Amino acid sequence: MSRIHTICACLLLGACNSGADIPVTADEEELVLRCGDDGFLAADLYGAIETRLDWTKNDLECTGMPRPEGQGVRLRLAAEDRGTGVELVFIVALPGFGRDSGPAEFDANVTLIEAGNGRFFSTPDTSNCLVEVGAVQSLDETGNRYSVAGALYCVAPLPEVNGESSISVPELRFSGLLDWAAS
Repeated sequence: MSRIHTICACLLLGACNSGADIPVTADEEELVLRCGDDGFLAADLYGAIETRLDWTKNDLECTGMPRPEGQGVRLRLAAEDRGTGVELVFIVALPGFGRDSGPAEFDANVTLIEAGNGRFFSTPDTSNCLVEVGAVQSLDETGNRYSVAGALYCVAPLPEVNGESSISVPELRFSGLLDWAAS
């Protein structure tokens, strides 16, 4: 059980006086803020990179922001692949996602970056991938920060932009962050 979960359990059960006697480190607080309380990414990759990804909020770095000129949003989910030690970065662009969007299906453009190795895999347009957004949840009172959870489905491989190989991502489940105030 993480320290944050322990603190919450103590507070809820009344086993601790106020919880103030259990310090929360800046690193622990940052983990919660990095990808929200429920951040995760799960997928199997095939082709040029073959691996099973099962990342939790403790592994992930999540960012999300509006796309240029108000054309939807861009979600970024990144972590180190435990098998290879290489950082993998997923960028999921949802051109049809707006401020008032809720659970629905959206065409998507997906890019996978193998950081440090200069390899990029990307869909040429939004015709091959679809994101089924299952939940959009406000994270604070500003109206800018949201948790976005869903599943990405691609019917064709992501070709390598600067090479001859490709990656298949048949299904990718995720929960990440979206900040409408970010630029």
